[in-house]
Amino acid sequence: MKWRRLFSLRQWSHVFKRIFKYLSSPDIAKGDKLLFFIPAVLYWVLPDAIPFLPIDDIGVTMLLMNWFVGRIDRKYPGLNTDNPERIPPAR
Repeated sequence: MKWRRLFSLRQWSHVFKRIFKYLSSPDIAKGDKLLFFIPAVLYWVLPDAIPFLPIDDIGVTMLLMNWFVGRIDRKYPGLNTDNPERIPPAR
């Protein structure tokens, strides 16, 4: 990931607009959603497991959100369109 993109407000607005849509979408497999939830929850519950990581809990969660949205954008390209007659992706 490029650092310039990581600090872009446009990138973060894209992430925040899509994260809740993707997490609540029935078109996305539960296994894909768990790839976001499990590391985030584990880091929030067990922050001392990685004591030398100089990022706060919200920072790790935001990096996971950015990774998750990018992954879902690539894996399910049909969800990005506003076409109501889109075909759900195969699982």
